[in-house]
Amino acid sequence: MRVEVQLASTLPVLAPLVAAVLVLVLDAALPGRRVLHLGVAAVGLAGGALAALPGLRLVAGDARTAFCLPTGECLHTADRLVSALQVTALLGALVVLVLAWREWAGGDGGGGVSGGGAGGDGGRAPVVVSLLLGATGGVAAVPAAGDLGTLLVSLELATLPTVALVALTHPRWAAERRARSVEGAVALLATSLVSFGLLAMGAALWVAATGTALLGAPTAREPVLLLLASVFVLAGLAFKISAVPFHAWTPITYTTAPLPVTAYLATVSKVAALGALVVLVRALGSVDDTTLLAVALLAALSMTVGNLVALVQTDTVRLLAWSTVAQAGWVLLPLASLSSRAASAAGSYLLVYVVATLLAFVVVLVVAQGGAGTSLEGQRGMLRARPLLALPLGLALLTLAGLPPAVAGLVAKVVALRPVVGDGTWWLAVVAAVNVAIGIAVYLRWFATLLSAPSTTGPGGTDAAGEARAGEEARHTPVAWWVLVAALTTLLVLGSVAPVGII
Repeated sequence: MRVEVQLASTLPVLAPLVAAVLVLVLDAALPGRRVLHLGVAAVGLAGGALAALPGLRLVAGDARTAFCLPTGECLHTADRLVSALQVTALLGALVVLVLAWREWAGGDGGGGVSGGGAGGDGGRAPVVVSLLLGATGGVAAVPAAGDLGTLLVSLELATLPTVALVALTHPRWAAERRARSVEGAVALLATSLVSFGLLAMGAALWVAATGTALLGAPTAREPVLLLLASVFVLAGLAFKISAVPFHAWTPITYTTAPLPVTAYLATVSKVAALGALVVLVRALGSVDDTTLLAVALLAALSMTVGNLVALVQTDTVRLLAWSTVAQAGWVLLPLASLSSRAASAAGSYLLVYVVATLLAFVVVLVVAQGGAGTSLEGQRGMLRARPLLALPLGLALLTLAGLPPAVAGLVAKVVALRPVVGDGTWWLAVVAAVNVAIGIAVYLRWFATLLSAPSTTGPGGTDAAGEARAGEEARHTPVAWWVLVAALTTLLVLGSVAPVGII
């Protein structure tokens, strides 16, 4: 049997993986060249994103394929939606790399950012960089998977390195802080193992029901087994996307990991989860009503529980963790319909969510780097003290809430809700509408803190002292972080001026 390879189509996956190997080889040949390692990683991520860009110009029905069998099935298929998810993942990982650059290059580690004080994590730069690249390669491979083996291996490649990234603590962290980080890594590992067990069971049932491990429109010899297989796979993926009731690991891991790693988990890792869901939905074709109901319940529970718990959080990282749970519900929402545009609607929503969440994390990181910590109260009055940070953060919050002038967030919510309304699933539409109101309360509460008068007893002391301290912090903020703030803000502004709708 002859297989048509076409490696050029797999460059978005291969580029970060080859860069990971190259980083380790360079470390063996040229030890201690941390900036070189980071540069290779940046080139690998940027190269993968550039390789995926041509896929954005594909028309409906066209795809870039690789590893095609004589029967016509391909083990790697990247259409326009898949290419968009790959670009999102690779550029998101590049943002995270820039955020962690100073720590991993052996700088001061950001002090309060990661809780480690001076010293950073530069001594293990090759390891953490290769882990980041490996995980990102797995994320890029997931949505293009054409068979169960590729899907399972890609999902674990996207997950297991992140466990190590959470567990690898800074040498100068306090013992309690290191123990908490290990606790977060164990929570993520345990969740990953349970998720993989469910996915493996679902894969076995899938093969038993269809007689093949390929995912292209299977013919079910045993429809009941295929339904059971889809439920198992859906449950396994719900862990990875942080959907309720499979979300318990999220607030634990997010609040114990270094902030750049948390940003990666909240954004890039979610691309893998949605990519796998898209593969499942497309493979099933006409989905059974039971599976649709399961997706609908996951969406409704996730957005409701996530918003209600986020409403009472006093720490910005925990608030963003529960925001991730709520936003997972919105990503799942269009997949609860039979619409042919459901997968694209979910991808469009995820794209807006990733940009807004990355911008929020960048600002939180900059503020925490100055010693103010991650508490919500520490950002009180930031509009007056640090308007160049408060305005982008406010735009990110309004985008997540779906409020003007952040039109991109509003359009994303309309696009996600439209397939459900089109199918007449009114109970789910009502739940989503109620959660729009609760979500507005969540993000406006944070937004109001930015607008309020500065605290005279907070980290900045009096108004004058706080402004002077903010100026000093701004001078010590890496230029690359300001570039990220500007770039992500520009993307949201452009998305609001000319919203693109469905991918």
